[in-house]
Amino acid sequence: MTKLDIIVDLQYGDSGKGKVAHFLCKKNKYTHVMRYNGGANAGHTIFHKGVKFVTHQIPVGVFFGVKSIIGPGCVVDPIVLKKEAAELEKHGIKVKGRLFVAKNAHIVTEAHKHEDGGDKKIGTTKRGIGPAYRDKFARIGVRAESVKSLKPYLIDVYEEFHGGHKKATVLCEGAQGFGLDIDWGDYPFVTSSHCLSGGALLNGFAPKTARDVWGIAKVYETYVGQKKFEPKDPVFPKIREIGEEYGATTGRPRQCNWLDIELLERAVRLNGVTHLVLSKMDVLDTVGVWKVREGKKIHIFKNGAGLRAFVRARLKKSGIPERNVHFSVSKDKI
Repeated sequence: MTKLDIIVDLQYGDSGKGKVAHFLCKKNKYTHVMRYNGGANAGHTIFHKGVKFVTHQIPVGVFFGVKSIIGPGCVVDPIVLKKEAAELEKHGIKVKGRLFVAKNAHIVTEAHKHEDGGDKKIGTTKRGIGPAYRDKFARIGVRAESVKSLKPYLIDVYEEFHGGHKKATVLCEGAQGFGLDIDWGDYPFVTSSHCLSGGALLNGFAPKTARDVWGIAKVYETYVGQKKFEPKDPVFPKIREIGEEYGATTGRPRQCNWLDIELLERAVRLNGVTHLVLSKMDVLDTVGVWKVREGKKIHIFKNGAGLRAFVRARLKKSGIPERNVHFSVSKDKI
C-alpha cells in the first residue's frame, strides 16, 4: 500500500538533492517526506517562493504542508533541530504538526559533538555524527523516545506505514553521497551512515515499495574533507568561485575535480537509478572547459553539447534511457 520515490546523491554530497526534493514535492502528491540517513552534518539549500533556505535535519515536506519524518536511519541533534524549526517558523514556514522524529532514531549528544571536535584525520563536520552512530551500533546509544524534549515530535514509523493498511506515497530524501557511504565510499574518508538508495528501505519499507530512484550529481565533482582531491590546475579555483562551492553546513571551501564517469556508472548501478539529474552545467559553460575523467584518461570536449552526449551514451549502457538524463543549471530554483 506504500510507494517510495528515493533521492540519492551519486558523488560526495552537495550535488543539489534539496533542490530536486523541493521540485518533486511540489510536482507530486506525496503523503510523507522522510530523511533516511545522516544528521545535522547535511545541508540542503532550497529556494521556496523565491526565498533561500538551508535545512540540516528537517525534510523538505514542511514547505508544502506534507508530513515530514526524520527516520530511524538518522541521528538527531535536538538542540539543532529546535533552532532549525524556530528559524523556519520565523519565516512563515509552519513546522508544528508537520515535523516528526522516529522514536527509534538515535540522539547526538553534547559529548558526541565534543569528541568529534577533535577529529583531524577525516575532516568531519564536527557535528558528532560518527560518535553517535558508533554508540548506536555498540548498543549504548540514546533513542529519541528517551528524550523528553522530543516527545511532541515522536512517531512510530511501523504504525504509520503498516498499521491499518494505510495508503502512503513517500519521498525519501537522502543525505551525503555515494562516495561517502560507510560501505561503498572511499574508506576511511566516509560518513557513518548508509547513503545508498537501499538505506531508505532500512527505515521501515519493503523493497517492493520502491518506485523511482532519482540520482543527483554535478557535471564536475566536489569534496570537503582531509584527503587530497583537487589537482593543481588554475581552472578549479575558478569553478569553485563561479559555482559557489562552499559547504552549506560548515562554509568550508570544497575541493573540485572533473566528473569521474566510472564512479558515476558504479553509483548508478548500485543505486538502481531510474532518473538522473546532473547539475551546474552552466558553471563549466562559464569557464569554457569541459572535461570528464575515466581512470587516468581525461576526455576533453569542445563544448557542453559534446560532454552531454558522452555522458548520456555511457549511462545508457548502465540502464538509464537518454530521456531520463537531465542537465540543469544553477539558476534553476526548482
